[in-house]
Amino acid sequence: MNSFEADPTEPGAVSEPERLLQPVPEGRRITVMLAAFEGWNDAGEAASDALRYLNKLWGGKKVAAIDADEYYDFQFTRPTIRRTAAGERKIKWPSTRIFKASVPESNVDVIFVQGTEPSYKWRAYTAELLVHAEALHVDYVILVGALLADVPHSRPIPVSTSTDDAALRERMDLEASQYEGPVGIVGVLGEVALLAGLPTVSLWAAVPHYVAQAPSPKAQLALLHRIEELLQVPLDTTELVEEADAWERGVDELATEDPEIAAYVRQLEEAKDTADLPEASGESIAREFERYLKRRGKDKP
Repeated sequence: MNSFEADPTEPGAVSEPERLLQPVPEGRRITVMLAAFEGWNDAGEAASDALRYLNKLWGGKKVAAIDADEYYDFQFTRPTIRRTAAGERKIKWPSTRIFKASVPESNVDVIFVQGTEPSYKWRAYTAELLVHAEALHVDYVILVGALLADVPHSRPIPVSTSTDDAALRERMDLEASQYEGPVGIVGVLGEVALLAGLPTVSLWAAVPHYVAQAPSPKAQLALLHRIEELLQVPLDTTELVEEADAWERGVDELATEDPEIAAYVRQLEEAKDTADLPEASGESIAREFERYLKRRGKDKP
């Protein structure tokens, strides 16, 4: 036992929440679907960029796609023309592509769902995604989104983790989402996945609304750290850490050039710091430090 673990035999000891991925017999692999959608659910493109980063890191291979003509309004989500490496012009259509990757040195396979939020037939669209999930033997679903919020860019980006699965909430000590109002395709897919019996959690990064344009590497990095914890696999994010630091310095410079924005950022910082004070206990600091060590693969018994 390390110095940050509670002894369950001690009075008042609080046991650690269980992990998302449960142990499986030797030789069996675990398959996790990670899904993010460009558009309304993706402030600063942090969610879709996070999945693109992982897909590239783990060498994902395309295994399926969903027909764009069935689900997209091309006057709203227009195709774009790009030049290929050979210099030829090629039309890129809005689509949903599905990739599969194996996480190195683990028994985890990841199914990436990457696409643009559809315009039509959301029930049919999510049903089609679940057909692919069944064919690919998906065991868990992690939905990834990003939203605009009143948070300062100079503090850690908050990432909320929630689930509407009562058993999963109790096992992992999570909360149900308290949001009520319009939802995007992430919310719809979450409900349908749970109805299909798939343990499903949702991650949402809070992107500072005054720097909403893409990219948002600091929010992307925060999402990757949470995914790292859920999958219990180490990630190499060195390059992204540098991008996030450069992004924060750039926003600092922009804020200093506008007194109103600078004053607003200070107000957000004060509100955030005040809200965090009750959590700055020795127990919470130890817990966060232990999570950090586990993320980096340096935890020792």
